[in-house]
Amino acid sequence: MEIENYYHGGGGYGNKLSYHRAGPTHRPQNKVCIFWQKGRCNRDPCQFLHELPLDQTRTHTQIHDPSSSKRPHHQHLVWTNPATGANKSKWGLGCHRDHTNENPNSGGLKLNGEGVGTIAGSDRLCKFFLSDSCSFGDKCRFSHAWSVGDGFSLVTPLKGHEKAVTAIALPSGGKLYSGSKDMTIKVWDCETGQCAATISTGCEVGCMISEEAWLFVGIPDSIKVWNTKTGIEMTLPGPVGQVYALVAANDMLFAGTQDSRILVWRFNVATNCFEPATSLVGHRLAVISLAVGGARLYSGSMDNTIKAWDLSTLQCIQTISDHSNAVMSLLYWDQFLLSCSLDNTVKVWFTNNQEQLEVTYTHTEEHGIISLCGMHNVQGKPVLLCSLNDNSVHIYDLPSFNERGRIFAKQEIRAMQTGPTGLFFTGDGTGELKVWKWCAI
Repeated sequence: MEIENYYHGGGGYGNKLSYHRAGPTHRPQNKVCIFWQKGRCNRDPCQFLHELPLDQTRTHTQIHDPSSSKRPHHQHLVWTNPATGANKSKWGLGCHRDHTNENPNSGGLKLNGEGVGTIAGSDRLCKFFLSDSCSFGDKCRFSHAWSVGDGFSLVTPLKGHEKAVTAIALPSGGKLYSGSKDMTIKVWDCETGQCAATISTGCEVGCMISEEAWLFVGIPDSIKVWNTKTGIEMTLPGPVGQVYALVAANDMLFAGTQDSRILVWRFNVATNCFEPATSLVGHRLAVISLAVGGARLYSGSMDNTIKAWDLSTLQCIQTISDHSNAVMSLLYWDQFLLSCSLDNTVKVWFTNNQEQLEVTYTHTEEHGIISLCGMHNVQGKPVLLCSLNDNSVHIYDLPSFNERGRIFAKQEIRAMQTGPTGLFFTGDGTGELKVWKWCAI
């Protein structure tokens, strides 16, 4: 699906033309009526096909017949770690997209029950719908939906923030927390969907994470800490500038800051507080993403690099410069590190026999990628959510990267978070929080 400027004039939905001609109608070879695909064609006879040509109705089995000499161009991209053997990865093979019959000039995304993406020109998003200015309403020929795809749906929007939602967290206790540039944290009741409380932070929220009952909020020049069960509250000084990223591991809290450092605190059980431990120096610009996995801390920066740090020694053991723009988000999942960047790519990394990260696959988008979120759908299949700076989220099956749907917003979706029982959450630049849910197909 793509956003398309729709001319509100003579081409409107109410100005249809019906053709009633005697005798057979000439039909362009293998051209399918896009209005028939949407169930809206009123031409009888129609000059376009009202059925799919045989070459477009091949089954998924036929497309992936191992004896076939025409294979999809990335069919071999099964993510396995060469250092651990061919079948060690827990990630399923997924579905692989067939590009044989794809029209590069079409704009829409249609998905079948298997999650395999195909293109259909009639599924175009009305640009005026996004700005609340479409005069055609339900009669508009273009889509008025916040999403397209199978297996997930919008549960409810949560409105209350006045500026961009920058962080979402779910500490134990049945409450949803959202942080914003409007200098507040809102607490939402997960049963009623109502805002239960608003906490003033006095400055913009840069990031927020939760670990069990603990809530950590990154703001300029400090980190606010709350224990949502005991009510303990503390402030951790030390950062210079905004805190862009937080992650906790091994009784340590790591903070990526605007001044290019990663600050580290250790939790002292005896005093029930966090004490400064050290500062990790190496990046040249702000540290904006952090992830932990495989006894490593990974950091991404506006200097376009990824650094790997040993969690036991806190020493930098590798610096990677494969991205050509800021590394916006990092995700560690099942022995693989995923990184995304404003250079329009998602890179998948594995650790080789020399204990060094190595790229195993690069996925390219048409726009910069600002955030990643991984989860499993109700079938237990791994799914990746990629938020792009064109105000959309692309949803992919893993490891194949077959697109299974998209989510749209009025402004960039800067925060994503997974929840229990198939729920996930998105927060956009207008301040709107949305609750989504995976459902059985």
